[in-house]
Amino acid sequence: MTLPYRFSSVRHRSLLLKTPHLCTPRSALGCFSPKESPFFKKNSALFFSPQKHTSLPLKLVCPFASFSSYADAEGDEQHHTDQQIQKPNESDGKGNAEATGDFSGMAQAFHISSNTARGISIAIAFCALCFPLFMKSLGQGLALKTKLLSYATLLFGFYMAWNIGANDVANAMGTSVGSGALTIRQAVMTAAVLEFSGALLMGTHVTSTMQKGILMANVFQGKDMLLFAGLLSSLAAAGTWLQVASYYGWPVSTTHCIVGSMVGFGLVYGGAGAVFWSSLAKVASSWVISPLLGALVSFLVYKCIRRFVYSAPNPGKAAAAAAPVAVFIGVASISSAAFPLSKIFPIALSQALACGAAGAIIFDRIIRNKLGHLLAKTKSESSQNEAKSIGFLSDIAGPTGTQLEIVYGVFGYMQVLSACFMSFAHGGNDVSNAIGPLAAALSILQKGAGVGGGEIVIPLDVLAWGGFGIVAGLTMWGYRVIATIGKKITELTPTRGFAAEFAAASVVLFASKLGLPISATHTLVGAVMGVGFARGLNSVRAETVREIVASWLVTIPVGATLAVLYTWIFTKILSFVL
Repeated sequence: MTLPYRFSSVRHRSLLLKTPHLCTPRSALGCFSPKESPFFKKNSALFFSPQKHTSLPLKLVCPFASFSSYADAEGDEQHHTDQQIQKPNESDGKGNAEATGDFSGMAQAFHISSNTARGISIAIAFCALCFPLFMKSLGQGLALKTKLLSYATLLFGFYMAWNIGANDVANAMGTSVGSGALTIRQAVMTAAVLEFSGALLMGTHVTSTMQKGILMANVFQGKDMLLFAGLLSSLAAAGTWLQVASYYGWPVSTTHCIVGSMVGFGLVYGGAGAVFWSSLAKVASSWVISPLLGALVSFLVYKCIRRFVYSAPNPGKAAAAAAPVAVFIGVASISSAAFPLSKIFPIALSQALACGAAGAIIFDRIIRNKLGHLLAKTKSESSQNEAKSIGFLSDIAGPTGTQLEIVYGVFGYMQVLSACFMSFAHGGNDVSNAIGPLAAALSILQKGAGVGGGEIVIPLDVLAWGGFGIVAGLTMWGYRVIATIGKKITELTPTRGFAAEFAAASVVLFASKLGLPISATHTLVGAVMGVGFARGLNSVRAETVREIVASWLVTIPVGATLAVLYTWIFTKILSFVL
């Protein structure tokens, strides 16, 4: 009988933390469909091990996993990897995939039946078809043809938002799932609430007709229907490529998808003068700048953790002391950038610092409450590293036993907190990639406005519509890219996951303030790679990296090609309908 849980051989009453969101069953990351990608097929034995679930005692129904099982991961990587790899039951995996059909991946990710997964998907599709009929943005009192076109436009916007949820939400939750801080189900439920809230409360209420400053607005003066078709084709083209990338688990930039689509449309139907080439050059440069900065900062953050926490006389106490400081810096920085604070700088700074202080105090109390009994046991402990002179880049063995539980407990909580902030901010920022062109297309269709380059107010129901699309995509396909970010680039633990997430958030935050061309997706992928490089070059899986980089390079050309094709199709349809 094989239990789907992994327990440490060390007998210790406090071995299991009493916080289910910081623990994950061994099968939580091994529950993805074997049909996800070619990479998965060739390497499934290396990462995932299908297991037969058996009846467990009632006290083990809630999935717990021991943080001490990561002990070897921080000390002796190779031994840990050797112990983890098991020969999978290939016949069972294939049989389950074939028997459950296309919903097997979603069903296994959430530990539900295939019929339940199919029912959820059908319910989402039904809501997506029905909700636009009750939206004010459908156009009250307009001609039937206009209403039908508005309905189709809303569906195109939903399709783009659905694919943003399926692909981009991994930026916030992938590392948390990979490290075991959250299970797939917990990550999706948490992100669903925060993504929708961010889209609704912080979504861009005003957008330029020409998204991201890519196209010259005056080129399309007097060509309302052509511009309308171009905006729809941009949504359709970007959504199509995002869906392909999500199917194979490739994390790509949604902003780059939209940029590529609009560039293709502008070049073919407006000429070379219709494109802001300087903006396109910034996008291309972010392919290099984003992953390099992410990798560098995450490398330094992870080395700092190993140098100043792992080598401390009491690593658990050092982690508990450093955590509130990191939370203060993170909350204050994110509050100043993401939340609508006062426009007066001294007041805004005071508000941000107050948010940071409140977050640090609350987090410190949580740590003392949840891990206080473990911290009390380690007061008299001292580390063997105390008398050693250790360099910053030296290879330091990780703590073990109770010390390891405290360190991973602290960083597990910090990672969950950072993931929540990133998810909320992502919903507010990236929803504009879907609803910006959508709102502009509706304005052109219903009011004949939008070609002059002016600003268009986005209605609240359109913001909510975009948020619903993100949540729907996250629920149905989000697990695919989460698996790539969290597991297939390098092996993650709570400390590594926090280093990657904290580095990515910091780089994106400060680069945005400085006006540097940064992609959040590319930065996070680079940050995860940086953590892997900190453990050695062999710790990063080159095949996964090659697939991801290739998907980045073809994003703009593919989006441009699809946009041209879709524009040709849509102009033919519109000329027939109108």
